[in-house]
Amino acid sequence: MNANQNIHRRRSIRLQDFDYAQTGAYFVTICTRERACLFGEVVGGDMRLNDDGKAVESCWLAIPTHFPSVHLDAIVVMPNHVHGIVVIADRVVGAKNLSPLRDKTATTRNPIRSPSKTIGSIVRGFKIGVTKLVPRKRQSRPGLAA
Repeated sequence: MNANQNIHRRRSIRLQDFDYAQTGAYFVTICTRERACLFGEVVGGDMRLNDDGKAVESCWLAIPTHFPSVHLDAIVVMPNHVHGIVVIADRVVGAKNLSPLRDKTATTRNPIRSPSKTIGSIVRGFKIGVTKLVPRKRQSRPGLAA
């Protein structure tokens, strides 16, 4: 690890041993890489979304389509970040609650598990959706940060 990585290394604020798939409301903030203002601008106290900001909002609102046990509360898209409240409800039982296929190479001692209903997987899916929806016309433009 070089010196710059030590300076810019972020400390995780996640609670150790906490089940981030458990029922509850989670406040999420996602920032753009290098805090680049990609989603619009604030004019006279009002946020004016550009096309990329509208795509971000659209991807956020589509989360329950991909995660049936999730409900959304508030969302605020700002020029360089997004705030939102994700509510993980009781587990949904039925056709939409699909289990991932097992890898045939997995052993019973080491089964492959997918944390597919955690807050982390929800945020990851959102970021993948934004990456696919927002055009790559400006390759040097920074994207969403981890």
